[in-house]
This record gives sequence, C-alpha cells and structure tokens, in this order.
Amino acid sequence: MSAIDPIIRFQEWFVAAKAQEPFDATAMSLATADASGRPAVRMVLLKAVDARGFVFYTNLASPKIADLDANPRAALCFHWPKLERQVRIEGIVQPVADAEADAYFATRPRLSQLGAWASHQSKPMAGRYVLEQAVAAMAVKFGVGAVPRPPFWSGRRVVPDVIEFWHQRAFRHHDRERYTRGPEGWRSEWLFP
Repeated sequence: MSAIDPIIRFQEWFVAAKAQEPFDATAMSLATADASGRPAVRMVLLKAVDARGFVFYTNLASPKIADLDANPRAALCFHWPKLERQVRIEGIVQPVADAEADAYFATRPRLSQLGAWASHQSKPMAGRYVLEQAVAAMAVKFGVGAVPRPPFWSGRRVVPDVIEFWHQRAFRHHDRERYTRGPEGWRSEWLFP
C-alpha cells in the first residue's frame, strides 16, 4: 500500500501544469471503445477532479457517449511537455449528478451556453454559417435571461482504478509509477520505462 493518494499527487502535478504549461493544462485525451471494440480518441477538457474522479462535459448525443453507453470504461491521458510529465488514467465512467452539471453549466460563458444548445455535436452541417445561425437563434430564444442547461448536455466522471505517473528523465531512464485501486485502497508499483 502506498502512503501517497494518487488523486492528491495528480492535483499537485495539475497545479504545477496550470502554472507553467503554455497551453491548456486541462486538455486530456479521452479514449473509448464501442461495443465492437473499435477505439476512438479525442481531446476533452478536465472540468473537475476530486476523490470521486475526473470530470468532463459533452453533448449526450455525441459519439463518445454512444461508446461509453456501450462500454463504460475509458482511458485519459494528460501530457505536459514543459514539465516533462504525463499522467494516464483508466476507469469506469459514470454520469455526474444533474445538480453538479447545472452548477458547472451556470459558470460557462454565455456564448458557450448558447453553443451547447445550438450544436448537433459531430453531425454533418453545410458550413460554419449553419452553426452561427443556430447560435443566433438561441440568443433570440433566451434573450437576456439565464440560459438553462440543455437536457442533452451533461458530464461524465471517470472513476479511476489505475493512475500512472510518468516523469521524463535523461537517456530514457524515465520514472513510471502505477497506482492500482483494489478493495483495500491504492497500491503503487514502479515500472520499467
């Protein structure tokens, strides 16, 4: 058993990444597989992390949600080149509570809120103007009032059972430490690079 909680370790690395990385330190790759095992990977943004797991938000009609409905396991990968660090996470994916999704949605910029209503994520469109028209229509619909969270937009939490920390070292003598969650808590082990 490790004395270090890997979620706390991640949070420490994440604080450093947000302070030092020149681009968006919240960007993470999300890997899913459909019912037939066909993999897909895309970038999403980490919006919350705590002892329960790692949260991202999306349109519930998106291909990633279809994959997760068929196969509720996913993998995440953060790469912070300036820090020469990477974190890989694997786990089961669960919906966030409606209240949590509502609270996060309320913090989004208004144009992002309108975009959530306007976008038919990953569906074909004739051109960018179609999206712009749809956003304008949502602006008219909601006027100056609050924009509620669409019923087809929410969050998912990756509840980790594996977290691996990688730190680049000279001559490819990298540090790799993997944490695996079992019935009695987290266990850590070092891996060859």
